[in-house]
Amino acid sequence: MIFTDTSERGFQSFIANYLVNEHKYVVSTPQEFDREFCLNIKQVLAFIEATQKEVYEFIQKKGERAFLVRLDEKLKTEGVIEVLRKGVKHFDKTIQLFYRKPSSSHNARDLSNYKSNIFSVTEELKYSLDHENRLDLSIFLNGVPIITTELKNPLSGQTVHKGIKQYQTDRDPKEKLFSFARCMVHFAADTELVFMSAYLQGKKTNFLPFNKGLNDGKPNPPFGKGNPVNPKGLKTHYLWEEVLGKDSLSNIIDKYAQVVEETDEDTGKTKKKMIFPRYHQLTAVRQILAHAKENGIGQKYLIQHSAGSGKSNSIAWLAHQLIGLHDTTGEQNIFDSVIVITDRTVLDKQLRDNIKQFAQTKGIVEAITGEGTSKTNQLRDAIANRKKIIICTVQTFPHLLDEMQDMGNLKFGIIIDEAHSSQSGETSAKMNAVLAVKTHHVASPDEEQEDEEEPTLEDKINDLIERRQMIKNGSYFAFTATPKNKTLETFGIPIAPVTDENGNIKIPHVAFHLYGMKQAIEEEFILDVLSHYTTYNSYYKLVKATEGNPEFDTKRAQQKLRAYVEGHEFAIAEKAKIMIDHFNREVKHLINGEAKAMIVTKSIVAAIKYKHAFDEYLNEIKSPFKTIVAFSGKTV
Repeated sequence: MIFTDTSERGFQSFIANYLVNEHKYVVSTPQEFDREFCLNIKQVLAFIEATQKEVYEFIQKKGERAFLVRLDEKLKTEGVIEVLRKGVKHFDKTIQLFYRKPSSSHNARDLSNYKSNIFSVTEELKYSLDHENRLDLSIFLNGVPIITTELKNPLSGQTVHKGIKQYQTDRDPKEKLFSFARCMVHFAADTELVFMSAYLQGKKTNFLPFNKGLNDGKPNPPFGKGNPVNPKGLKTHYLWEEVLGKDSLSNIIDKYAQVVEETDEDTGKTKKKMIFPRYHQLTAVRQILAHAKENGIGQKYLIQHSAGSGKSNSIAWLAHQLIGLHDTTGEQNIFDSVIVITDRTVLDKQLRDNIKQFAQTKGIVEAITGEGTSKTNQLRDAIANRKKIIICTVQTFPHLLDEMQDMGNLKFGIIIDEAHSSQSGETSAKMNAVLAVKTHHVASPDEEQEDEEEPTLEDKINDLIERRQMIKNGSYFAFTATPKNKTLETFGIPIAPVTDENGNIKIPHVAFHLYGMKQAIEEEFILDVLSHYTTYNSYYKLVKATEGNPEFDTKRAQQKLRAYVEGHEFAIAEKAKIMIDHFNREVKHLINGEAKAMIVTKSIVAAIKYKHAFDEYLNEIKSPFKTIVAFSGKTV
């Protein structure tokens, strides 16, 4: 289809026609929408009659209104995703309102039910009992609204930001259609950009970018905000061509959209939150699954996602879908278990809570949280009992190593959270020894020299995998924000060779999927700390007590003396005061009063010293703020 009508209404009709002609949506009129129940009742009943004849007759016997009241109550209390996934209990009957796509095409009945789902689109929907405001485009599944959109066309003078403002100021969250979890997502879009919100809260509504990213015509990343030019049409074509397809939306409803609970660490209060995947999360997981399905076990994937990318949710979605992934025949599961490994001890609970909340079946997730022998027993039992998802920190993993001997017949998906720092060489070596058949390697003099130079944790994991090779009964899925070149070589994809200035041929590697720091900064998920900074010079006098001593190494001595001075408690205390005063004066009011600050130090010892200095000064000025300290590795 070719877009020719440059008016706002023309853009709207273009998308609606595409959904009908290409995705085989049904056209529904505003008049079919029941404003009291917030449903297309005709389609709800038509779907039930076509797929559940006995239940339909039961509804007719008990009265349609009684069922609609029950459905309305469940949508209000549980949200649209839960109702679509699990159906509605009405008297002693369970009434299904959606059929998921079966994993195998051999199940004719399930496939028939799936094809009976009615996707429909309505233009100019009047949604309120109190006024005649209209929504540009609304999408229904079996008569239940799941998506609303506000569409703008820059050629007619309005952009996506006008649509965002409409949602924030003219779309009352007290309206049934806009209440919490009544719809899956709300899109604001124009021909250039797409934004989305899963929860409308008036002026406080937060809209997130739902864009591909733009690399400004450069041959390689990094990507920034926005969308690339589409030679065949509009930049935002992926929204209606890809995301809003029947299979795509069914997959999102079945596997991605979710209501989760979040607990405020300070108050202890719990609140519900509607989750809808951002574009990079959705495409990353889908591309990984498609590749794993086609290529089977023994693969390596590097997912380079910046801070602010929602990595915990991406890991949760991937873990849950890997355990249900079938091969191309649809007969065999590719993975027996998925092991999620993280060294972020502080964030381990957050990660495992995320993964557990995304589980639709109880008992498939096992988090290793015990101590000592109980850890060993827990991990051993989890593997023996074929738990589908096993979550542990690197520190927990070694406890069962001597117990695990017969794992060669099992197939593992190994998700590494923060591949660049997630594992020490010692722990990684033990992990691979357990999960794979041992290979023998003799270190070369060069490698021994590297060991003497104290390689970083990232160097160790790369060296480990290079030495031991990829385990044959598993696939690695490594998530990291800032990989080194060696990490890219270990987990990344080789691309066309290049010749350097010395004539040497090198083979660069790239991530399997990228959501880079540049895009995260430009989309305002993280701040660019280098855009605003202040430098301070340190002044101190060193007394030379070794006049004329030829054995005196001036350069090395100055380095040690400078390290002593800069690490001295007095110097750290003075710097702490400067930083805290700056935070109170310039920072704490930002991000609606929820701004935080992070201090990066050169060592664990320095981090602990700064923690004490901050605590002392905060106590001295009676500040309500608190500090935490986090680090990887071991103190010496």
